[in-house]
Amino acid sequence: MFHSTFFVLFVAISAVIGTPLTSNIERRVCGTTPSDSEVAAKEAHFQAHQVPARMLSAEAATIPIYWHVVYGSTNLTDGYIPDSQIAAQIDVMNKAYAPAKITWTLAGTDRTLNSDWFNNAGPDSTQQDAMKKALRKGGVNALNVYSVGFTSGSGQGLLGYATFPDEYQSAPSDDGVVMLYSSVPGGTTVPYDLGQTLTHEAGHWVGLYHTFQGGCTGAGDSVDDTPAEASPAFGCPAGRDTCTGGGVDPIHNFMDYTDDACMTEFTPGQVARLQSQIATYRSITA
Repeated sequence: MFHSTFFVLFVAISAVIGTPLTSNIERRVCGTTPSDSEVAAKEAHFQAHQVPARMLSAEAATIPIYWHVVYGSTNLTDGYIPDSQIAAQIDVMNKAYAPAKITWTLAGTDRTLNSDWFNNAGPDSTQQDAMKKALRKGGVNALNVYSVGFTSGSGQGLLGYATFPDEYQSAPSDDGVVMLYSSVPGGTTVPYDLGQTLTHEAGHWVGLYHTFQGGCTGAGDSVDDTPAEASPAFGCPAGRDTCTGGGVDPIHNFMDYTDDACMTEFTPGQVARLQSQIATYRSITA
């Protein structure tokens, strides 16, 4: 048993670096964290190249998903998730993105036994680079999902991370979402076991920032109808209000850090932004 002083210190360190106390994730941690300067550059480019709203289609858009199951062994606990959980995940995505007139369809599933990729793939790692180079399918309009274990390396403690639409042109092989395999519906990473990790990470893939991007000042997440939020919310803290004015924190938003059961919505402003982002950078109109 840990001594109490060491335990308190370890909890504090873990909250900063995103390392779980056990094999389960204690708090949602997303590896998609652009700096303020990176966001400013992205927004300047978007404003210069944005597809006008009048050019957006009134029809629903269909986005193919290529799912890459990367596993350490054929045991479920080593990432070998079944087709039924993948199908359930697609259903969760379609419900979440229905207001945005996006339909996600499973274009293909492949399974790769590679314990190095499964355990060590993470942001900017050689394992994730090799994994994506070997497995990625489709073009700019296709979402590639890589389910892995995040047990060590730069991905340890993460639920997922993603690329943004504007990054495809300079690094097409890097495009996609890498996510924790046990966060799919019916997974073991409670309370992140209802499938909203992929909803959240796909939100970045279609051009959305975290609701707490930039804190209480500046342009925040570049969406007018998401109240400013000083820091990520965890659990489901009703009435939380970390920034003066603008309303309570958007704890039910898919782009916050709350529990899966607490996440229920994108705002109309987010829908408008993601539609313009994917039209501008992914040639997808919705």
